[in-house]
Amino acid sequence: MKFGSVNNPGELDLSLPSDHPDTYKILEAGSTRKLEEVFVGCAKWNKQDLKGFYPRGTKDELTYYAKQFNSIELNATHYRIFDEHVISGWVNKTGDDFKFFPKVVNSISHYKRLKGVEALIEEYTLPIRAFGKKLGMIFLQLRDDFGPNNFDRVHQFLEAWPKDLPLAIELRHTDWFNNETVANRVYALFEEYNISNIITDTAGRRDLLHMRLTTPSAFIRYVGANHETDYTRLNEWVDRLKTWKDHGLENLYFFVHQNIEKESPLLSAYFIKRMNTLLGTNLALPNKDKEQPTLGL
Repeated sequence: MKFGSVNNPGELDLSLPSDHPDTYKILEAGSTRKLEEVFVGCAKWNKQDLKGFYPRGTKDELTYYAKQFNSIELNATHYRIFDEHVISGWVNKTGDDFKFFPKVVNSISHYKRLKGVEALIEEYTLPIRAFGKKLGMIFLQLRDDFGPNNFDRVHQFLEAWPKDLPLAIELRHTDWFNNETVANRVYALFEEYNISNIITDTAGRRDLLHMRLTTPSAFIRYVGANHETDYTRLNEWVDRLKTWKDHGLENLYFFVHQNIEKESPLLSAYFIKRMNTLLGTNLALPNKDKEQPTLGL
């Protein structure tokens, strides 16, 4: 993932900003006031990207990956609509507690830019239902040049989106957040339709750290810089998540990317270990078996 990459991460202030005050209103309005679901994973499972992660002789990459992590941010569904039989095949290779978090196909988000996509929504979501109980939260990523002048398109899209399919949205145009009136309008829309507002943490786009939750579910896309500061940033995230948990965070979906993806499992393992310690979660650590390559924890 090259989005937001920089050449000098060590020279930048990469600390987390303060939370938006309305985040705590959302968290404290939750019904359970306890952390129900925690899913942490990478964005890909193929051996070409995750070099060094798979032991020699691995016959099926997804089967192995699903024994190491409890989830995957499924970017493959952004590039094509997969047949339900393909999706069922993926489902059958994973354990009972594994979940997929598929990305909305780019014909909806990038090419048609949410305009007149009602039929495409149905075409996309029909096979997606084949994930069944292993479907996590679907997410829609919009282009960098998709700005607030398209607010009505977002509204119409949410009207057409199936209400039984959980959805998160990643807005990338900076004007969604720079203008308080615009930001409050979109936050209110997300709250009305129960849409999770994705937080993207990448070195070159600190403006996307709006720290504004619109549901009690935090969907975080973390992009490391292949630099030692990646660990400091993850430490800050665990501390912040501890605070959110104390205020009523119900679900956490945290996906780790890297500019060079082969290091994503390493960062994910570090994050899981620290989160288990500070948040009291009990997620399995990747590559814990002796015959598997160490991640150097």
